[in-house]
Amino acid sequence: MVFYKEPSHYEKTILSDLQGAWEIFRESIINEHDSKDCSRLLFHIYEAMSWESVRDLEHMKDTFILIQSIAQQLEISDDSAELMEDVRCVLYEALNEVKNRIIL
Repeated sequence: MVFYKEPSHYEKTILSDLQGAWEIFRESIINEHDSKDCSRLLFHIYEAMSWESVRDLEHMKDTFILIQSIAQQLEISDDSAELMEDVRCVLYEALNEVKNRIIL
């Protein structure tokens, strides 16, 4: 019987950067949740971070546009807005790399 050997390293890709940007943005919204109801926003952030969205970055992009709209309505803090912009930059970079077949 052959056992799967644990990898000694993992290659960092734009998708890991994207995951990190989403996690930092999500955490900032959770912190704002104390002062305003961000439930709808958090629901869509979790949707954008789901496996389905990671496998379909166009779907993630559509969800991100919805998140931007909700965030504007909620008037999130400048700090959270800046983190949302970081997500947008990394997301569009990932979309560009997938389009150019750099990652798969």
